[in-house]
Amino acid sequence: MKMKTKDLVLISLFAALMVVGAMIKIPNPLNPAVPITLQLFFAVFAGLLLGARKGLFSMLLYLLLGLVGLPVFSSGSGPGYVLQPTFGYLIGFAVAAWIIGLLVDRMRDIKFVKVFGAAVIGCVAAYIIGNIYFYFIMNLYLGKAMGLVTVFSIMTPYFVKDLVLTAVAASTAVAVIPAVRRSIA
Repeated sequence: MKMKTKDLVLISLFAALMVVGAMIKIPNPLNPAVPITLQLFFAVFAGLLLGARKGLFSMLLYLLLGLVGLPVFSSGSGPGYVLQPTFGYLIGFAVAAWIIGLLVDRMRDIKFVKVFGAAVIGCVAAYIIGNIYFYFIMNLYLGKAMGLVTVFSIMTPYFVKDLVLTAVAASTAVAVIPAVRRSIA
């Protein structure tokens, strides 16, 4: 698998945007374990603009940076971070970027409804992965009994916020994707 310098720069840029998205955080007094961030917004953008493979690589680079100890996650870093309840969302961001990129890469017509639909599918995947991971860490590792329905309920306000941001990303991407495709061709 050969990548051009431009690809490596874009992958690194979106990994850096994920760091920025993690650092822009608003504490949530109702759920202190999960701050409000812009990470999913940038994961969606990575999938929309970079495509499946490069979008996934940008998210994996972000995960690698945090797991080796660089303070890029919203609440810490290092290999032990995999035991944090929110680590599943980070995995979900990578999966979301890949799914969104896969769907958009196959689109001939770049229309808002199609792009937004692809982005929503990626967001739903990120939340399913993140919520299930959160549930298992809370119940099995931390020993705090919490039902899966409760986890999904707690995360609903975050999901609504992310749907709004996904609409913003999709509307921007509709204008940008054709330009990106022309520059590659």
